[in-house]
Amino acid sequence: MMMLRQWSRRSVSSTLGRRRLQQQRSVIKHTNIGGGRAAVSTIANNSSWIHQRSLGNDADENFFRLPTTAARVFSSAAEEYHPEPRPFKKLMAANRGEIATRILRAGTELGCSTVGIYSHEDRFTQHRYKADQAFQLSSDKSPVAAYLDIPTIVELCVQNGVEAVHPGYGLLSENANFAKSLEEAGVKFVGPTVDNLNTFGDKTSAKELAIKANVPIITGSDSTFSTPSEAKEWIEDPNNPITYPVIVKAAMGGGGRGIRVVPTADDLESMFHLASNEALNAFGDGRCFVEKYVDQPRHIEVQCLGDGTGNVIHLFDRDCSVQRRHQKVIETAPATGLSRETRQKIFDDAVRMLSLNKYKNAGTVEFLVDKDGNHYFMEVNPRVQVEHTITEEITGIDIVQSQILIASGKTLPEIGLTQDSIPEPTMYAMQCRVTTENPAHDFRPDTGTIDVFRLPTGFGIRLDDGPGFPGAKITPHYDSLLVKITAKARDRKAAAAKLIRALREFRVRGVQTNKSFLLNVLNHRDFLDGEVTTGFIAQNPDLLSPLKEKDRAQKLLQYIGEVLVNGTPKSLGATGDPPSQVDPIVPQIDMQREKNKSLKQIFDEEGPSAFAKAVREHKGLLVTDTTWRDAVSLLLPCTHQSLLATRLRTIDMLNIAEPTSVALRNAYSVECWGGATFDVSMRFLNECPWERLTSLREAVPDIPFQMLLRGANAVGYTSYADNVVFKFCQLAKDSGMDVFRVFDSLNYIENMRLGIDAVGQAGGIVEGAVCYTGDVSDPERGLYDLEYYLHFVRELEAAGIHVLAIKDMAGLLKPNAASMLVGAIRSEFPNLPIHVHTHDTAGTGVASMLAAAHAGADAVDAATDALSGTTAQPSLGALVASTKGTDLDTGLSLHEVSKLNEYWEEARGLYAPFESGQKSGSADVYIHEMPGGQYTNLLYQSTQLGLTGQWSHVKTAYAAANRLLGDIIKVTPSSKVTGDLAQFIVANNLTEREVVEKAEELSFPNSVIEYFQGYLGIPPFGFPEPLRSRVLQGRTIEGTSGLSCFDGRPGAQLPPYDFDLNRKTLEEKWSADKISDHDVMSHAMYPQVFDEFMERQEEYGKLSYLDTRTFLTGMKVGQELNVSLEKGKQLIVKLISVGETTDDGIVNIQFELNGQPRSVHVKDKRSGVAETKRLKALKGVTGSIGAAMPGVVLETKVKKGDKVVKGDPLVLMSAMKMETVITSPCDGVVKQVAVTAGDQLDGGDLCVEIDES
Repeated sequence: MMMLRQWSRRSVSSTLGRRRLQQQRSVIKHTNIGGGRAAVSTIANNSSWIHQRSLGNDADENFFRLPTTAARVFSSAAEEYHPEPRPFKKLMAANRGEIATRILRAGTELGCSTVGIYSHEDRFTQHRYKADQAFQLSSDKSPVAAYLDIPTIVELCVQNGVEAVHPGYGLLSENANFAKSLEEAGVKFVGPTVDNLNTFGDKTSAKELAIKANVPIITGSDSTFSTPSEAKEWIEDPNNPITYPVIVKAAMGGGGRGIRVVPTADDLESMFHLASNEALNAFGDGRCFVEKYVDQPRHIEVQCLGDGTGNVIHLFDRDCSVQRRHQKVIETAPATGLSRETRQKIFDDAVRMLSLNKYKNAGTVEFLVDKDGNHYFMEVNPRVQVEHTITEEITGIDIVQSQILIASGKTLPEIGLTQDSIPEPTMYAMQCRVTTENPAHDFRPDTGTIDVFRLPTGFGIRLDDGPGFPGAKITPHYDSLLVKITAKARDRKAAAAKLIRALREFRVRGVQTNKSFLLNVLNHRDFLDGEVTTGFIAQNPDLLSPLKEKDRAQKLLQYIGEVLVNGTPKSLGATGDPPSQVDPIVPQIDMQREKNKSLKQIFDEEGPSAFAKAVREHKGLLVTDTTWRDAVSLLLPCTHQSLLATRLRTIDMLNIAEPTSVALRNAYSVECWGGATFDVSMRFLNECPWERLTSLREAVPDIPFQMLLRGANAVGYTSYADNVVFKFCQLAKDSGMDVFRVFDSLNYIENMRLGIDAVGQAGGIVEGAVCYTGDVSDPERGLYDLEYYLHFVRELEAAGIHVLAIKDMAGLLKPNAASMLVGAIRSEFPNLPIHVHTHDTAGTGVASMLAAAHAGADAVDAATDALSGTTAQPSLGALVASTKGTDLDTGLSLHEVSKLNEYWEEARGLYAPFESGQKSGSADVYIHEMPGGQYTNLLYQSTQLGLTGQWSHVKTAYAAANRLLGDIIKVTPSSKVTGDLAQFIVANNLTEREVVEKAEELSFPNSVIEYFQGYLGIPPFGFPEPLRSRVLQGRTIEGTSGLSCFDGRPGAQLPPYDFDLNRKTLEEKWSADKISDHDVMSHAMYPQVFDEFMERQEEYGKLSYLDTRTFLTGMKVGQELNVSLEKGKQLIVKLISVGETTDDGIVNIQFELNGQPRSVHVKDKRSGVAETKRLKALKGVTGSIGAAMPGVVLETKVKKGDKVVKGDPLVLMSAMKMETVITSPCDGVVKQVAVTAGDQLDGGDLCVEIDES
């Protein structure tokens, strides 16, 4: 705007003229053309227009219309703003990314009009729109070849009046033919002379010059080789003083490309080809030479400037020893730990060598310094270096501008640069290169779309940015550099501290970066102390450990976007009405100080026996609140046998946790974990069950927690090795569990003993359960009479239980039966605490619990009123009110539990999509004997299986199935067997008789077959015959030597589970920092469910932060949402817009996160756009070989039917100009080659299949 003001004072004298100018300014100030000069998108009332092709920032369709008046401003702006003559009127940056942007900025500051070039793949990158003009290169060439197209670039220069070209680094920067072609076209090359390039671009001729200048060199070949055989012949020539290891280096190379270390003669051919091909692809020349490999040197380089007259100065040194694959990662200036004598020798050698060649422009002389301080010439890089920034920071000299000025004909003295005018550095600078590479996977380049890109700033930080911005597509075609971050401070450690701070502020989402590696290096003691060698990374593999970066916010947005576009996952079963818009109100309940110890305190201080004694001596009736686990079986359960659980999320329990801890302070326990809630947490809610337990324990510290343990099945549906059950119980106890209700679905005492022993060893309270069925008050009911139950209780007491539980899963325990059963047990076992559990399916739950209490029960289960009744537990409020003032007084306040209930009344509305639709209880439970949780589950499953309208038949069939199975106890998982058989009977229109008669030819559900094979144990009165024999006819148990059924406890025959081995496997799969003992146990219980859970965690992160309504339905446009991640850390999310589905089936969703724009991209699964996905290599299958990283296939080395041995090359790939050979991991025959040359692959895509057999 300063330029415009100068022009306006000269040209506008009238008021009208000023007004017109103000109108023009009002538009001008809102737009920009590269480098900060003003532009105009539209100014009315101007009839004369200039059309300018491809003008940066807001240029539309490659042209920009400019009013004549404004054009005059721009044409004279540079002269007015820059009193010095411009070195060139128009300067081109013949490069891409950050260095192109750096050149454009330097040119703009010198008053040059700037020109950029770009490939089709780079059309959205910064260097295009930062230029005043930008021209697209040939789209007929590959992404890299387009930037190497000398004729096209020269032609663009001539056609558009470009006076000088700065090539940057890489690409054509060291190409003598390019420099010569420009000179012949009358365009200045901002770089060394053609002679300089010919000398130093060829490392062999550079070495000859070093010898001539008396600069020490490393022993190596004098000439280049085109084939491995030529190199081998030279190495093996006895006249050449060289032995392995050697290093193969491309004659025309740079940036660490075209370099391979060759440890032995056997490695020469493969390493030579890799180096040669890499150089050929990057620089157009595959010739290589061979040098002796110096072990563990330091890499020291000297930045020089020459003006072509023999006058050369140095700008001091840089230490570039932190490298991987010979590519610099972190550079520092000046180098530390060098003696003054060694440093001066290096300076003198560098200047003398370049002076001898009359070097012109910027160049870097690189040396290796061995352990004894001897230095050896490596090469000259005749161009600006990536790391030139740190030299600029310690000297204050703009190297790129110096290059441009020298190219315009200025000598060093004319631009104020003489050696004695450059003071010794007093500051310290350090640069790191942030790349899209994954250090934990051998620096595998990553590709994708950048969703978040937030750069750091602050005192002492310089940024040289390139292709990174929100929405940028990172492709495998180019170098992986995103941004260079340079820090300047008074000393090395202070500079490192600034870089660490900047990297921690830096946010990139959507692609992997090397940030964790950089931080590990910057925090390493050896690096901070100053002296590291080129072997530093190899010597410290811990540097590759991934950063524990949570990326919580972006993953959370991705989930919300997924729900917005594709709806709630169908597997969740949210088929009912939408969640209520009413948020539950958390009540305030005043804490009252208790005089006596709580049951939790007694257990913690004195142990389980003291707990049981305290329960037995307690005056009144104790209550367990099942609201947090079992009560909400009113809602739709999940798949198969997760009957007792629901979709109740941890956040809704934590919200009410503090009032619960007060209102239920006198309760026996809170049931909150175990059973089906364990796998449901992972399977559907994307929550870790262990985190649920520990967070609830922290929130409710003084009430005993209770869980369900399925005996030998722990919290699973199958048998596990004994050590798994023992380990599980110990972890649960250590995580906050107190009371373990141990049960077996068949009352099989052998399964019970394992669970009892495991809990006892862990130090938990063993509440051994007898599962109830039948009717002890009906003498005609048959098998399950009082004596049966008393016998089983005797066995439980002998096994060492602390408390007895009567587990009435179906709600069959009538009041009279409760009195009889509890009374008989109390009579025989006067000191054994009795705890009764029932379901209120028939509506008799409260009466039955009161009857049990009067008969001698110490504790009963109940649920908050809003979630009680029908298939859940009896009403907590009813029990509290009914016993108040009596000998059975619960000690709970009706007022306080009613406040909890008000919360749950409103919270239930959030779970409206899961309502089962069951309107009332039903006394026919006494006929079909279906467990409460299974009642709603089977009702839902019947609908899903197309049995709508046949619910009455299913219930009748359930009773028939029970008889066919031998009149069994029906508790998870035996209830699943009964339910599966019932649906099988209805679906196939079978009678009980037909099931028995046709058993050998029927395809029974797997659960039924496994029941008869003894997977669940042995039922109380044996298996029914002849049905069992007929079902098992011709069947054997997999993994056994022809065994048709188990005889005894199934788990007893399983070998111990190898926790260490499986932990290692999980760490390799998911990374060590993400795997805990809890995770290993979850995988041991539910391997597939755990893997799927971890995959969702990788994609969406933890979802327990989200409120339930958002979790189920997403957000509305304009809605603002507060998400608390942890204490003192909150996200403010606002949904801005949901886009239309694009032609490729993608919906773009815009958010604001903490006031900053964020976007996510979601595949619309209903768009009808088919996804063309490549097959992925199978994990754990040696012969299934995938791409190690995203990239392009250059060559396939094998074909179908070829025999290969371990180590044979299979596929040659290129990723970000780095070549990789995929080798065979085994011997075998090639079964399939799934790729061809030119294919674009993602990491893990299948390349080759090998048949090992």
